[in-house]
Amino acid sequence: MPFTEVYFRAAAAILTTKPSAAEARVSGELLLRHYGLTGTTMVLSSEVECTADVTLSNSDRLILKTSARPEGRDSFRFQVAALAGLEGASGFAAPHIVRTSGGTLMFEEEEICGYLQTRLPGVPLHQANATPDVLYRVGTALGRLSLALEPLKLPAMHRPVLWHVGCWPRLMQLEEHLPSGPVADSVRLAMRNYVELIEPQLREVAWQVTHNDPSPFNALLTDNGVAFIDFGDGCWGPRIQDLAIAASHVVTDPSLALGGAENLIAGYASVRPLSALEAKLLVGLIQARQSALILINYWRAGLFPAEAAYIKKNVARAERGLAILSALGVGEAEMAVHRAVP
Repeated sequence: MPFTEVYFRAAAAILTTKPSAAEARVSGELLLRHYGLTGTTMVLSSEVECTADVTLSNSDRLILKTSARPEGRDSFRFQVAALAGLEGASGFAAPHIVRTSGGTLMFEEEEICGYLQTRLPGVPLHQANATPDVLYRVGTALGRLSLALEPLKLPAMHRPVLWHVGCWPRLMQLEEHLPSGPVADSVRLAMRNYVELIEPQLREVAWQVTHNDPSPFNALLTDNGVAFIDFGDGCWGPRIQDLAIAASHVVTDPSLALGGAENLIAGYASVRPLSALEAKLLVGLIQARQSALILINYWRAGLFPAEAAYIKKNVARAERGLAILSALGVGEAEMAVHRAVP
């Protein structure tokens, strides 16, 4: 159960270790053994699993994900089932699974498991000019993704994930890692609001499988529209969670009530109209997600100082966004959402 201490402890433990360097060294062997393919591999930055960019001899590029950790099997079973379940969906793009030589979605050896997927060409949203039109299109695509995920019931969708909303109140156990000052004060206020006003009502909104990390690093602008990658944090959660997460990253303009997230929210709501309760809870969820990102990444940066720059790549954006939204009262926030939706 995601709202328990046991779930929180299990989820936190997963993020206290890094992928093994040994996994990267055997990527080429695994590629040949399970797919009959050869190519060059380059390891990419990743939180938990080992992710390798594969370039085949014909210049095609793929992504190989591997894990030698027990929890990696559950995560991969979820990820491959999610990607397979999205095949044929419209309104957005997602990677396709490359099946093994034996026709399976992933391979499982005694010591290691993994899967292979296509690599989508495109510009990550964090590198793009995020105009109002672009954000509206990202919101629309996210709504389409939500519709495609809704009927799916996937293996391991209840596995421990620290980014799950059920863990957020307990993240205040990590506040000692925050720098003192306005950021820490805003995080405490947002999390107190979440515990007192948001969490008690979450069971009343719709739940389904969610991507759970549609950040600007996981949303691409491609020739075929908006694409979403990296389903590693996906889980069973409140439907509106994906909107709150995506919106939390685009709160940048202090002259606007929702900091510029209005257009993304409007795009999403044009496909997935918000219920009255979702509209009421949305800004509080956005602030709590920004706070969760700040807490988790300061904590992990302390655990892995050599990777601190990568780990904290979204922190400055979250701190700025939280500062902007902290100026809103609860009633003002709800009215801002109502003004933004069609």
